[in-house]
This record gives sequence, structure tokens and C-alpha cells, in this order.
Amino acid sequence: MLRWITLCLLCIAGPVHAELNIEITGAGEHQTPLALVRFAGDPLLAQSLLEVVGNDLSRTGLFKLIDPAGKLPHTVSEVRAAEWAGVETLLLGSIQEVDGEQLAVKFSLFDVVRNAELMAQVVTAKRAHARAIAHRIADMVYERLTGSAGVFSTRIVYVNRDQGTYRLVVSDSDGYGEQSLLTSKEPIMSPAWSPDGRQIAYVSFEKQRAMVYVQALDSAQRRLVADFPGSNSAPVWSPDGKQLALVLTRDGSSNLYLMGSRGQGVRRITEGYAIDTEPAFAVDGQSLLFTSDRGGSPQVYRLSLADETVTRLTFESGSAFSPRVSPDGKGFVFSLFKDGVFYIAVQDFETGQAQILTTGGWEKKPSFAPNGKMILFATEVMGRGILATVSSDGRVKQKMVAQRGDIREPMWGPFPK
Repeated sequence: MLRWITLCLLCIAGPVHAELNIEITGAGEHQTPLALVRFAGDPLLAQSLLEVVGNDLSRTGLFKLIDPAGKLPHTVSEVRAAEWAGVETLLLGSIQEVDGEQLAVKFSLFDVVRNAELMAQVVTAKRAHARAIAHRIADMVYERLTGSAGVFSTRIVYVNRDQGTYRLVVSDSDGYGEQSLLTSKEPIMSPAWSPDGRQIAYVSFEKQRAMVYVQALDSAQRRLVADFPGSNSAPVWSPDGKQLALVLTRDGSSNLYLMGSRGQGVRRITEGYAIDTEPAFAVDGQSLLFTSDRGGSPQVYRLSLADETVTRLTFESGSAFSPRVSPDGKGFVFSLFKDGVFYIAVQDFETGQAQILTTGGWEKKPSFAPNGKMILFATEVMGRGILATVSSDGRVKQKMVAQRGDIREPMWGPFPK
């Protein structure tokens, strides 16, 4: 059955261009041989669309792209399975222009081994959003072949520092469509997505001290939500979007607080003279993970919001910090500093077992993709800050190098609403 999907995209003011070059290493345990057959219609548009789809799928390490070798079936009825030795799945289709500005991309996913159509869809959007169509197609192919939702239509946020200027940047997950939300001569830190992907909380030093702002992506309007005496830092949204957890020093020491998303109803939730920082909500919103040196070295702890009891989760010989809970709620990712090297690691809540995923370096600020399959983090190459990702099993790694500037403070955004 053919299904129609119309893309409605949230627009952000600002220029759009590609800023990240991606280098991929490693592969999944099993790679599906997949051929992307050039779609019927405008040949240049078809080529660029399939390049995006192919790059998206290649970045997962789960697919082996096979050259169609000149074969051009555009419908399932034109496929001759015997011609596709070594290929398990075909993506084929056509592109139609509607009223000059609108595109309708009709495509099918075909199982060569079983000689059966797996999926038939039509995706429509404005021609200017052709990349979004490609990302959506890649999402659907990924989900049909792996059983997990694709994240190619999601976005990331990070801070780019270049020649003394800081920019708060949102881009597609592949680094294209980079758009600046804020430009400042003073540092910008700790951007955090709202659950609906429409707002970002962050720390700005534009008034010579750390204050927390919330900014809407569609209108660029922002509001100051925390400017208490001392430092205001590390904001994070509750899963329902109604609250922010953050770190304040207004009472003398660094402690965790809760407030409404507009800055109302501030409540302190940790006590003492230790440094408590970097809160992260659990999936159910009933607890927070955070970093604290209350036991000596920085480690990850869990705070129950019901009774404010605290449980230590990590017992690393080095330091553990920057926790983020996995989307399925079964574990968390964190940055581990050990023997002078930073690593990205994950830990299971039930067993307490930790696994280091990366080879080590300057690796900080990890966050999960919303499907839990990849982890975004900051690292360095030759002293320059870049973005990187690692699969949740550690098999597939990527480096995302900016054409200009020093990249820090990344966070992967939620699924589009």
C-alpha cells in the first residue's frame, strides 16, 4: 500500500550552508548489502538526493552500499531479482515536480532475496527542502531494515569559537544546514534542547557572568530565566518540558536547583559544600543524575526527586562526569578521565557494569541520539575542538570536522515533533 507523507519543517532564521566534514571508521557486526538505484526524474536532483540518503545510511556502519552498475528499474515491476547478485535490498523510485516549488518523491524498498516489496511511500515537501526529503527517506529505510527509528532528520546544537567570536549553532545531524542562533564575543556554554525541539536553554557570559537563557528556534526570541548572584549554569529540561534543573551558587556553594521553564518557583534540591553540577533527568522525570565531588573525586550520582535521597553510581579510579541517560532508560553515558586521558563510557543501571567506547583523548560532553544507537561528543584533533560520534556498542566512530573554528559543547536533539 502506497503511503503519503508531507514534511512540515520548523524554520530557523539565518543562512544555511555545510560546515562539517565527516570521517567514518569501523562497521557494524552485520552490514546489509543495499543498492540505491537512481530515481526517475531530474537527474541532478535524483543524484543529490540519493547522495544524502547513501551518506546517512553509511554513517551507521550497518549498510554496505552496492553500485547498481547502470541498472535503472524505477518500479518494483521492473526489478529482475536474478540481476542483483550480492544485493539484499533495493531502493528505487521517482521524483515529480508539482507546481514548480513542490516535490513528490515516490519510492519503494524491495527485498531481492524474498522478491517482495517491503515498503512503498511518497514524501512531499518544497524543493528547497530536498535534503529534508532525503533524510526522511533514509529514516524510513533504516527503521524498516533495523527495527529502530532513524535519526537522520534530527538536529544537533553546539558552540563554535572562531577568532574570539562564539556562535551558538544548530545544524542537521550530518552537519549541513548550519544556522547561528546567537553570536557573542563572550563565552556561550551548555546548550540543552527542550523535549519538543523548539527551544534551547544555554549559558551566556554576555554580561560578564554566567546567566541562563531560553531561546525559541522559530522566532529567535529569548528570555532570561536565571540571573541570580554568583554563577548560573548547566541547565537541562525535564522530560515534560515544564521544568529546568540547573546549578546555582547563590547560596555560597555549587548546588542543584529546580525551577519552572520560565524561571519561576526556584527550589534547591541538594545541600552541602561539595560541588554538585551537570544535572541530567532520568527518562521518567522522577530522578536526576549529576556530577559531584562529595566523595573525593568527581563521580556520577543519582538524586530521587521524591525524597531527595542520593545514590552513588560510579566508582571509577579516575573521574566520571557529564552523565546523560539513554533514551530507553536502561543506562547512561558519561565522560571518564583516567590516567590523564578522557574517554566516553556507558554504564548499565541494573548491573552497574561500565564499558569504555572510545580510544581516548580529549573526549567530553556526550549525549545520546534519540534512538539510543549513537553518542555525540566533543573531542580534539591537533588541539582543535571537533565533534565526534560513536555507536552505543563502540563499533562505529565518526569525526565531524568544521571548516572553521573550534567546536565544543554539543548535544543531540530530540526526534522532530
